[in-house]
This record gives sequence, C-alpha cells and structure tokens, in this order.
Amino acid sequence: PWAGIDPIMASVKIIDGLQTLISREMDLTNEGIVLSIGKISSGVRSNIIPESAEIVGTLRTLDVNMQAKIHKRMKEIVPAIAKAYRAEASIDIDEGYPITYNDPALTAQMLPSLQNAAGKDRVFEIKAITGAEDFSFFQKEVPGLYFFLGGKSPDVDVAYPHHTPDFYVDDAGMKLGMKAMMRLTLDYLKNN
Repeated sequence: PWAGIDPIMASVKIIDGLQTLISREMDLTNEGIVLSIGKISSGVRSNIIPESAEIVGTLRTLDVNMQAKIHKRMKEIVPAIAKAYRAEASIDIDEGYPITYNDPALTAQMLPSLQNAAGKDRVFEIKAITGAEDFSFFQKEVPGLYFFLGGKSPDVDVAYPHHTPDFYVDDAGMKLGMKAMMRLTLDYLKNN
C-alpha cells in the first residue's frame, strides 16, 4: 500500500475539506448553505487499491454570492487536497437550477388571492428553502411567485416527503390548486 496512491483516502479528505469550507468559510448567519455527498464510487475488490474514485454531491444555497464563493473555493481545494495525497483530482460543477426566489412585491400583491382561494387560515408564508426548481429559470426573466399546494389525504396521519418511497399525493388537492391558479390569474389580470 505504501507504493500506491489511494484515491479512496484522497476522496475522504476531499469530502472532509469540502465540509470544512461550509463550516469555516461560509457566513451561515447570512444564509443557509448545504453540501451533501450522495455517492462515492471506487474499487472492485476489498484487497486492491483502486485506480480512481468519483465523488458526486449536491450544493444548495439561497445566496448567489455565497454560491460563487463556494464554487471558487471548491475548485481551489479539491486538486490541492488530492495533491497532498499524491493523487490528481478535477472538479466539475453543474450549475443546475438558479435560486427560486419569490419577488416580494408580487408576493405581497398576490397573497390575498391565495387567501381568497384557500381561506386565510390555510395560507402560510414560510422562510426560504433550498429546493431546486426549473421554475427559477422563468423567475430570472420575470418576477415570479412559487407556492406549495398541500396534497395530504385527510385519511392519513403522516405526509411523507418528496423523493421517498412512501410519498403520495391525494388528487383531491388538485381542485384547490386549480382554484388558486384561476384566482391568481384573474386577480393579476384585473390589477395589472
């Protein structure tokens, strides 16, 4: 083993370094940022040092400046950490979706429409979340308003989250969705 270059060891240190970027270089009092490594691929047997390794993950933040800073730092430290372990590494960053951002003026204007459609006691403003949506491409061009529509059946106690095997949407919630979209559309056209 001392004559080889271990890509798994280098990968572990790279992952640790990336997490340290989050905890020590990002202003987490400004906005949230999450880096999750979801996949590591390497090797073919338990007693062979592999030729290569691949690390795959996702990065989510609510601030474009933080995103630019973390991308720059990731591109700097990944090859540097690999080099410290006599390995070579490159990093590909797929920019993915832009931040989904509700325009404050549009949100304030359309909130009464949502309340009219669903009932004032059933409409909640929530803090920003790090979900990724292709809707954000539209919001880069024109002000947008993204909202969630509940779909939990009244017959079940637990609403399971997206991307899990137990996720289920009660289609009856689509009526409210159509009513909300109709109300938003008509009110927007009337007032603009």
